[in-house]
Amino acid sequence: MSTPRYRSHDGCWTCKQVRRRCDKSRPTCQACNRRGVPCEGYEIRLRWGSGIASRGHFTGADKPLEASIPPRAKGRRRDLSRERCRTTTRGRNGNVEDLAGTNLSQIAVEEFREQSPEVDAASVPIIPTGAPSLPINEEEKLFQQFMASGINVLHSTSVHDARNLLESRLPTLCQSSKSLYAICVALQASILPNIKSQFFEHYDVALNLFRTELSSSTTFLSDGTFTAGLLLCSIGLMHAMPWTMHLHGMYGILQAHGLTGREEKTEFRIHLLEVMGVMDMPTFTIGRTASLGFWRQYCRDRATSQHNSDDDDVEVVSGLPRSLLDLISCIGEGATEEDFWNWPGSPGSLLQHQLWEAYRLAGMLAIRHDHLLPVSDRDGAFVRSAGQVRHKEGKACSFTPPKTSIITSRIVGHLDALCRALMQPEKHGSLILNALKYPVFMAGLQANIINANAELKDVIRRCLSTWQEQQGYARDYHLVLEILEEWWLRHDEMSSVHELALQRGMEIGLL
Repeated sequence: MSTPRYRSHDGCWTCKQVRRRCDKSRPTCQACNRRGVPCEGYEIRLRWGSGIASRGHFTGADKPLEASIPPRAKGRRRDLSRERCRTTTRGRNGNVEDLAGTNLSQIAVEEFREQSPEVDAASVPIIPTGAPSLPINEEEKLFQQFMASGINVLHSTSVHDARNLLESRLPTLCQSSKSLYAICVALQASILPNIKSQFFEHYDVALNLFRTELSSSTTFLSDGTFTAGLLLCSIGLMHAMPWTMHLHGMYGILQAHGLTGREEKTEFRIHLLEVMGVMDMPTFTIGRTASLGFWRQYCRDRATSQHNSDDDDVEVVSGLPRSLLDLISCIGEGATEEDFWNWPGSPGSLLQHQLWEAYRLAGMLAIRHDHLLPVSDRDGAFVRSAGQVRHKEGKACSFTPPKTSIITSRIVGHLDALCRALMQPEKHGSLILNALKYPVFMAGLQANIINANAELKDVIRRCLSTWQEQQGYARDYHLVLEILEEWWLRHDEMSSVHELALQRGMEIGLL
């Protein structure tokens, strides 16, 4: 007959593991000594499991395993402990400062010390910062990830470009705009495939906060709310969700009370206005019915701004020189193929010149085949006739443009060279891949040419898959490729690619 075993609840850790009776001798028990095994002692251990809390302040967070914690404290001591936790985690409701720099592991340890005063503080192990800890506030974790890397999806120059004005200002702006903080969290959730299922929950919270903020901004659109709205548009254009209405809402306030209100036009305010202008470009969105003409009206006149003709620097979100953006903003409003052909260029790196050449030629295609002009803007478009570029009023130009097949092949050639170069390890600090969608899409719209040339089609497919391979994010470039694949099959049945996007209820940005 075997000797019965007893579960040891307050014995040493060695006896607990084998479920033997422990004599509780200190510093080591005699049972372990008799068996000739090391006694692991009696001190409290903290470890964190992978269970998920379903509600309250700990929603979405790992929870402590019950087997590793002391008995629940009773009465006043427990109530004080709960109050401390509520105070610490109040940042979940939008107060960023409460959780900034908080060591969540330390909070847990301090709570256990309070609950078990008889335990020597030195015997309670402190969990290192680098070790798995309790992510009480999932939003704060996502925000920190966004600041560290996710913010790079918003720009098209380089990771350490000093002209990127957003990164250094974002923490301060979040203190004045709860919606901005929530939108950063939602944007980060949207590009991480492992938590994509949680994205819509974060997005709903962010959208409601932004609408509340915007409704209270009837006299002035602050930089924080303005930035929040532009980032909300970024989420939409990346994931084919309607977003132009957010631009229109902000534009209504800006138009009624001036672009800067009573404030001075600062460098950052100019940056925000330019970002809005880039997002509103008439050919940069699929599935939009009309554009505001914002860049053309408010961003082309830089005589009084900090930019001048001698220093035509690059707009960081698009990655394009402002003079080239000036031309693109006038597609359908007076720009000609000859204007793009004669564009003199701007100082930049070799990779930037490849990108800008692709955009310059894509602008010519946009004029020649007005597939991307918003539906309500297409009546004023230019048409090509008898080897000339003519306006519908009858004004002719002497310029003889290259064949469409030549322009398309040249665009694809520039893109192929870019993708090959950017896959090299030394180029991983470049963000030029963020700017590829527009020229790729304009070349891809030439369905008859692409269908007749398998090499061009392969390069287009590769360009739209290279971004995710290098960045590791799940930005939805595959949506653009999906639209192109269907366009190649059905282009003869449709008046424009807008029809295809509208049938799907999609609005996709190409910037």
